[in-house]
Amino acid sequence: MKEGKPPPKRRATAEDVAIGQKLRALRLDRGLSQNDLGSLIGVTFQQLQKYEKGANRISAARLARIAAVLHVPVTAFYDAAARRKSERGFAYMNSAGAVRLVRAYAGIAVRSERAALVALAEALARGGRM
Repeated sequence: MKEGKPPPKRRATAEDVAIGQKLRALRLDRGLSQNDLGSLIGVTFQQLQKYEKGANRISAARLARIAAVLHVPVTAFYDAAARRKSERGFAYMNSAGAVRLVRAYAGIAVRSERAALVALAEALARGGRM
């Protein structure tokens, strides 16, 4: 009997990266650390980090567990992958600071105060020039 090559390993795809980005955004939105979420779904924080970066694919069963813990439908992750193909996405939302800033903005009830925050952020982005 001839021994052939083992089948090629399946590599993570652009869709896996999009799903990982959605996972990270949802985790940050819930205020969970990688360690916290990893414990809840039964993986190490290192493994969760690989999922979020799209380096490792997430199995269907694991994705279902993640969705249940984060209180979202599994389709929320696939919607993210489909949107990534059609638009640039919100790559800037991958940082905890951006999520915190958006959350704080959403909590400001007074319209003029929200406008002031936007003006301040834009001025800082231009190097402090108003």
